[in-house]
Amino acid sequence: MTKQGETGRRVQVVVREQAGFLRRAVGGSGHERDALLLGAKTVVAAMVAWVLARYLLPPTVSTFAPFTALVALQATVYRSVRDSAQYLVAMAAGAALAATLAAVLGVHGWTFGLLTLIALCIGRIRRFGHQGTQVAIVAFFAFSSGQGKIDYVGHLAASVMLGALCGLAAHLVLAPARHIHHRQQAVSDLYTAVSRRLDDLADVFEGADRHVECVRQWRRDWRRLSVDCERIRQGIDTEVENSRLHPRGGLGSTDAALPRARAAVTVAERAMDHLRSMTRALDYALDSGEITNLTASFKAGFCALLRKAAAAMEEIGKTSPTDSSRLAALLDDAEAELERIQQQEWAPAEAPPEVHSLRGTLLTDTGRLLAELRSGHHSLALHVVNASSATSDVRPEGGWSA
Repeated sequence: MTKQGETGRRVQVVVREQAGFLRRAVGGSGHERDALLLGAKTVVAAMVAWVLARYLLPPTVSTFAPFTALVALQATVYRSVRDSAQYLVAMAAGAALAATLAAVLGVHGWTFGLLTLIALCIGRIRRFGHQGTQVAIVAFFAFSSGQGKIDYVGHLAASVMLGALCGLAAHLVLAPARHIHHRQQAVSDLYTAVSRRLDDLADVFEGADRHVECVRQWRRDWRRLSVDCERIRQGIDTEVENSRLHPRGGLGSTDAALPRARAAVTVAERAMDHLRSMTRALDYALDSGEITNLTASFKAGFCALLRKAAAAMEEIGKTSPTDSSRLAALLDDAEAELERIQQQEWAPAEAPPEVHSLRGTLLTDTGRLLAELRSGHHSLALHVVNASSATSDVRPEGGWSA
């Protein structure tokens, strides 16, 4: 393929990706629509800031207004206020440093070097966050273009304030969307996926025709679901941040579901650690043929045990409030089944040592899984009690959802 043909193909790919992005943004709420609206607000805020600065302030500082509007428009209101405050403080520090050095030592090459050194040191202060480099940038403009004069510094501060106000005003007019229920649904989908794979594992012991490659695919699925856990957790953290300083109100009874959803992700992540170990043992047993040496009674019991664990996972993952009594009954039933199989496992029987090892590994991983679900049940129920006390809306349910 020629270079022009390759370039044309890449352009087509980019065009298709952007077209798909626009379709998703227009078609429904989500990340794409949020990004599109943020971009539109940024364009309008930067344009208004530049027009106002052009007519109200000298041309030498007008560019700072739209630039500050970009800084002030972040994904959440809290992040916008935080970054704007950090930038304003960085601007004040850089301008004050430039004005002081110019007045005391004059505008020279060596003073510019000293200015750079001091500005970089100040910018490393943790309070400035990632706006620390702006101390040196603003100091350069105030020192070079403004010669450190107070009137230039005043105009510069006015331009920055104008840009910050335009950016924050855009958030007040059209606040970032809330996606609390979307975060809940993501957690529910995660639990549904884990529950489905538990049922698939049970099919193996029930006698369903499963190829070794299927089990290896499940091992890859656990890794993918672990990545999904981190993505969902980041989304929940962003939504918690979005609840702060939001024009539509702060944390309320609905927002209280977010900490519980995050705790539910942690429970699912820990459960998947045990399921990954169980799947690895099953993969080895299928590959080596050891699974054929397991007794029919063990396979039937272990299959039932996995399905009970899957039912408990599905109950925890409901978007509606979890029925605490039903979940407790499911876990009690599963633990009783596990104890029965363990007693059977330790009963005298003639079997190769590797079979005892395989059964022991499977039962140990399942026991740890149930213990994790039991601990998670208590933890999530505690979240519900605390949230109910905070909102004076006591519920009998004990789950992660609102």
